Formats: sequence, structure tokens, C-alpha cells
Amino acid sequence: MSLAPRLDLRQSQSLVMTPQLQQAIKLLALSNLEIETFIAEELERNPLLDSSGGDSEDSAPERDAPEPVEARDEPADTSELLMGGGEAAGEAALDVDFTAETFHHDSPSDAPGSLDGSLGLSGTASGGAPEDGPDFDSFADNAESLADHLMAQAGATIDGHDLFIAQHLIDQIDEAGYLTVPLLEVANRLGVALARVEAVLAQIQTFDPTGVGARNLAECLALQAKEADRYDPCMAALIDNLELLARGELARLKRICQVDDEDLADMIRELRGYDPKPGCRYGGEPVPAVVPDIFVARRGDGWAVEINAATLPRLLVNRAYYVELSGGKQDKTSKAWLSDCLASANWLVKALDQRQRTIIKVASEIVKQQQAFFHNGVAHLKPLTLRQVAEVIEMHESTVSRVTSNKYLSCARGLFELKYFFTSAIQSADGGEAVSAEAVKNAIRTLIAAEDPKKILSDDTLVEMLNEKGFDIARRTVAKYREAMGIGSSVQRRRQKALEGV
Repeated sequence: MSLAPRLDLRQSQSLVMTPQLQQAIKLLALSNLEIETFIAEELERNPLLDSSGGDSEDSAPERDAPEPVEARDEPADTSELLMGGGEAAGEAALDVDFTAETFHHDSPSDAPGSLDGSLGLSGTASGGAPEDGPDFDSFADNAESLADHLMAQAGATIDGHDLFIAQHLIDQIDEAGYLTVPLLEVANRLGVALARVEAVLAQIQTFDPTGVGARNLAECLALQAKEADRYDPCMAALIDNLELLARGELARLKRICQVDDEDLADMIRELRGYDPKPGCRYGGEPVPAVVPDIFVARRGDGWAVEINAATLPRLLVNRAYYVELSGGKQDKTSKAWLSDCLASANWLVKALDQRQRTIIKVASEIVKQQQAFFHNGVAHLKPLTLRQVAEVIEMHESTVSRVTSNKYLSCARGLFELKYFFTSAIQSADGGEAVSAEAVKNAIRTLIAAEDPKKILSDDTLVEMLNEKGFDIARRTVAKYREAMGIGSSVQRRRQKALEGV
């Protein structure tokens, strides 16, 4: 055997992950609103893309738009190649496991069930812009921020260098209205005396809303009690011992405040009327509303599943413009650039169309698996895993994971993230079919909501009651689920009920 170096030629087959294919796979994990942002960037980059709705009859023959998902009769993998000449066809190209040693196809088939288009929840035809209607965002007031509100008051009452100090302190007040930095740190940073910073803060604490600029909850409540002229020694003692009030040690509080039951109850009612977060009444950053990506509605004996086309611009290829540009004199560079633009536009239109098909296919299988939930509610939610859905639709588990990420489903029972329908299984106490962990959480929540204030249910009691309902569950699991739902222990709930009864 020769040990000398030599050159060999070998032939092998492999699936090459082109940048376009990688981008197409990443599109699966984006929500409709993120897709809208991506499309806006592509429209700026590619002159051959057009997002017009195509309402004009003159423009219709000039466009090459993907047909809506529900209008296609042929399977998605029959002819059109996703890459326009690549080796990976249709959805199979998107169905790739990045963690695998070699990329592979899970299945060449992806023929979505056809819809008759009668769901009509998007308010559009096929991916077009929504029809004109009321813009509810326009009714929202331009809420003044807390910082702007405080600065307006500071400008009217404070001047000179103190105004600069006030501006710095206001910048350190959070959305709840609390000062988040020590005054000594502010004094050192600005190079002024601590007493001067304290004097400016005292002025800020007189601003509206009452309690703003406090450094802790006790100071916030004390400022509001002074404003209401209720800050007497008894109220001061109560505010200084809020931790005892939180623990429900009312007898000890009566001794500290030197009051009887009636006076203590009156003081507690007074505290409940104060605002522990006075800054929250002023607008901060607006919280964006969750927009559903998929609509599910009852149709006869089954369910109709439809993409929310209102959030998806209708992306078209302007072939008339391409013909116009290619008809002129071009050098080699311009011709190559124009060809790249056309190929990129065709790829994006096909990739977005394939994305819709994949989402519809996964969502339809989820609805099929969880029909009991859509009929009867969360108590009938079945255990479901990504692998179960992937095996039925003959796709890879990682593809189902991408499709269900950042996607929301709207149905008659509310708005749910697609991941919500995938829950672990809890074994039935009678040896029957396993139940969903979410159904167990719902049962725990229902039992605690209906408990007698004079007979708070312990975790052990909850276990016994759940076993009677057919849930074979351990005490530590009940405690874990209870804490995950933000429900306190039996001791905490007993104290809370006692305080509510005062």
C-alpha cells in the first residue's frame, strides 16, 4: 500500500443549505407581524416586488401572484421548485432539522386540505389589504407620560439649578412612580449637597399624582395619608409595620398602634383606598395588542382553519416592470442584477405561499387532535407533543416547533398561543386515558376559587379531591402547578381571606 500523498476525485450527494433555503426555514418561525416587517424590507430592496392589492383590472394581467391556499387543488410538491431550479421542492425543502448531521427530507407530500374560503374572518380576499374600516388605534388618546407630567409641574414651581436636579430625579423615577436610585448617589453624581437633593425631592413629592417620588411602598402610602390628613401616630405605626399586616398579625398590630378592632379595620380600609403604584395611571410605552395569525371557526360538523390575511400584504411580482427594464440597453452587470431581482422576487412569493400552506397544515392537525377542547373547554384538553403532530403530517418535529413559535390562534374560546395546545400528560387515577397538565391546572384553579374562606384547602386536601376527579397527581406536583399559576399557599390564602374580612 502506497503511503505517498495523492489526489482523488469522489462523487457524492448532499443537500446544500443555500442562503435562500435557510431564510425560507427561518420564515416559518416568524409571526404574521414579523413577516410584514420582513416584506417591507424586501419591498425597499427589490424593485420588482409590489404589495398592491391588485384591485385594478389593468394591473391584473401584469402580476404574478400566488393563489390563495384554499384555492389550490394540486399538491404543493407537484411542480414548482422553491428555489426556482434548486433540488429541494416545496415544503420538503423547509422541513429540515438543523441539529441533524446531514440534512434530509422527511416527506415529499404536503397537500393541505382545501377550504371553501367561507370563513371570512380576515375581511379580505386572498392575502390582500383589509377593507376600509374604523381605525380603533385612532381613538386611543395620546397619553401623557409620567415624566412629561412631572416635568411640566417642575417647570412651573422650580427654577435655577434646582430644576436641573429635579429633571435628573424625574429621569430616575420608574413607571410605577418610585425613585429607583439612592439620593447620595445622585448628590455625588451631580456634585451637590445631599440636603439640596433631599429638598428638591421633597418638592417633587408634592406633585400630582400623590405618592410619586417615594423610595418605597411605606413612603408612598405615607405621602397619600398626609395628603388625606390621616397621617396620625396610629396610621404612622401601621404604615411602619406593613410586613405584619401582610402576614395577617392583626392582634400584634393592635398592640403596636394602640387601637381597638374597629379603629384598626378603619385604618386598613383607608390604606386599601391608596394607590401603591401612582405612576401607572399615566401612559408609558403602549402595550401592543396580540394579533392572531390563525382563525378557527365552527363550520357544520367540522372546523374551518384560515390564515389571518389582514396582517399579510399581498406580495406580487411586477413582471410588466421587469419587461420594461429588460427591454432597454443593459450592460452585463445590470442584466445580472435584474435577473437576481426577478429570481429573488419569485422565490419570496413562493416561499411565503409555502409558509402559509405549512401553517395551515400544522394548525389543522392541532385542531383535529384537540377537538374536545374546542367543543368543551380547557378541562378536556388532551396531552399532545410536537412529535405526535409531526408523525401524523409526515414532517420533522423541528419544523412543527418552528411553525408553532410566536403564532396565535383565535377561536370562539379566546386567543391562544399554538404552544398552549402542547402539554404533558398526567396519568389517570383509575388507569384510564391520561389527561393534560393544563386540564389539571384548571381543576386546581377551580377548586381554590370555590373554597370556603373559613376552610382553606391545603395541598394534601387538593390531592385527595383531584384523585376523586380521576387525576393521579402527587402533592409536590400540586404545589408546583399552584405556584406556576401565581396562587399562594393555604397559609397565605388564609391570611388574605382574613384581611378581606376586616
